[in-house]
Amino acid sequence: MGRTGSALLPLHGGRVPDWLASRMARLGAVMVEALVLEEGPHGVLRRLAHPFWFQALGCVMGMDWHSSGITTSVLGALKRGLAGRERDLGVTVCGGRGRHSRSTPAELMQFGDRTGVDGAALARTSRLVAKVDSALVQDGFDLYLHGFVVANDGAWTVVQQGMNTDRRQARRYHWLSEGVRSFVEEPHAAIEGQPLGTIVNLTDRRAGASRDAQVALSLDPDRIVRELRNPHLQMPAHHDVRPTDVFLRRVHATLAAAAENGPKDFADLLLQPGVGARTVEALAAVAEIVHGAPCRFADPARFSLAHGGKDGHPFPVPLRLYDRTISVLKDAVAQARLGREERLGALRRLDEQARRIQSVATGPDLETLIGVERERSASYGGRDVSGPARTQPRRGQLALPLEAAESPAARLVSARN
Repeated sequence: MGRTGSALLPLHGGRVPDWLASRMARLGAVMVEALVLEEGPHGVLRRLAHPFWFQALGCVMGMDWHSSGITTSVLGALKRGLAGRERDLGVTVCGGRGRHSRSTPAELMQFGDRTGVDGAALARTSRLVAKVDSALVQDGFDLYLHGFVVANDGAWTVVQQGMNTDRRQARRYHWLSEGVRSFVEEPHAAIEGQPLGTIVNLTDRRAGASRDAQVALSLDPDRIVRELRNPHLQMPAHHDVRPTDVFLRRVHATLAAAAENGPKDFADLLLQPGVGARTVEALAAVAEIVHGAPCRFADPARFSLAHGGKDGHPFPVPLRLYDRTISVLKDAVAQARLGREERLGALRRLDEQARRIQSVATGPDLETLIGVERERSASYGGRDVSGPARTQPRRGQLALPLEAAESPAARLVSARN
């Protein structure tokens, strides 16, 4: 068992509107089902334990790309979406925010009764992990959310979040039940974040003889090197998606892969007609979440370009497109469960193609991409917390060369030798 990383996020209020929450639950459930088919329940746990992947998942679900609300909404969506299917998928989500976090031990006891796993031991683990990040490690963040995701064999991931109201920041902690020998002596792979004064870390091995006393966290160079090996995600305070937030070459690769396969070739690719190139772009982002390597999630904001965000950044959530993404992915997973893996394999190939052409893909700048999405938002059923998107007048400086008489690939990408 080990702590796999942390994420520092701006503190945001508000709630997820019902029109998005229901879709997040459906999309999250089918993505977990696809991951179970590809990597098994333990693969799902490893993904959730990675702070960058978790943030990217929230972005592709349509949440605000950098805010603290991603943690609550993603865990809540997965808990709702997987309800009643835990035995079949082998993954159960327990806990949540506030009073739901306090019910985690009872839920784990019920899980133990259902599966035969030691529920009391899991409940004890839940309490210990929360205690470590609140009492043994005193870093200025008060825990208010505790999510415990457990596989049917007892392997688990914990995602919990603390709040610092003075700095208007939240810090998310990720744990994975692989590799540590003790909860109270150096269970963390790293502790990383903005300094907030003296940090008390009673899990340090050098505090073994005096765990009841406060010991300042060591700042020696060797320890810094060890901590920097662990992924740490720190989201900026600005709400809009800026060019510095996105690895644009990966965006261009996704667009190029989508252009090559849609709309005319998409029926052959996924064996499902009636889906256009824009849907393939969203599916390419979903495919990367399911199949991509951890090193590709260093810029989670990129995934917000698939389905936008509820607050309108980078653009309103395109509901028609969102629903088509869910439909295509559900169909692919259903076919894979019947032994026909062509459609799920097509999603994997879409991700592979985007990776292959990443080094040579070029295209419009980020402002142009976002501008075009905003321009078309109404036609996609766009919506944010303020209401439906309105048709915007076309502006020349935002136009992509989509009307040119070139192939889809040539319109969206050019390759350099």
